[in-house]
Amino acid sequence: MFGWLDDLRAPAPDADRVGWLGEHVYAHRGLHDGGELVENSTPAFAEAIARGMGIECDVQLTGDSKAAVFHDWDLERLTASDGAVARRNLADLKQIKLNGSAACIGSLQDLLVQVKGRVPLLIEVKSRSDHKVRSLCLAVRRALEGYGGPHAVMSFDPAVPEWFAKNAPGTVRGLVVTEEDAGGLLGRWGRHRDLWRAQPDFLAYDVRDLPSRFAAKQRARGLPVLTWTVRSPELAEIASEHADAPIAEGDGLATA
Repeated sequence: MFGWLDDLRAPAPDADRVGWLGEHVYAHRGLHDGGELVENSTPAFAEAIARGMGIECDVQLTGDSKAAVFHDWDLERLTASDGAVARRNLADLKQIKLNGSAACIGSLQDLLVQVKGRVPLLIEVKSRSDHKVRSLCLAVRRALEGYGGPHAVMSFDPAVPEWFAKNAPGTVRGLVVTEEDAGGLLGRWGRHRDLWRAQPDFLAYDVRDLPSRFAAKQRARGLPVLTWTVRSPELAEIASEHADAPIAEGDGLATA
């Protein structure tokens, strides 16, 4: 029903542009263990690099329009501080230690300097309806200027890959998808609508939704499908059968 529209409005990428995506296992928020290796931290990224794994990370906008590497909107879960990340300047955030670690919150620029192209990087751009996505996309693009290592941006918000398609077309871009029991024609329509708007080079799919007819059709068209979050051997088996690469942590990493 939607096939010809998918081809028209969200053409598949050149295979050479996206081939590297399926060649790696990606450590979800770095290789973290709940101890000193805290998610999205310098030590967690260093451990992933040492093991030759790709890295998936989260970035969000700071109060001074920079890209900070941090997942939660608020500071409470992972630090001894509180309040919204978006209300702090980057210099202030970089003084805040992560719980159980000597490491502090870092910036996307810090991460790029640390990685130096040694492993591929997936950058999830965190978007909220009350934040302007353009400002964060600009911050990410600025940080990436001159970076030569394999990398891609991705987001649940189709406005993010849409922005990169228009303003940084050389950057590989992905759409993060979860079906969340949105079945039927309405759910299918919503996924295709987001696909057409985003015009992504790949999908990052919720492993709980695999196998998925939508994901399988996009994969058959030439869009690589990565899948998150692979946390067990059972999920790793599903990822192996229905996706091109896992974004994994814990026991899912061992199997992957």
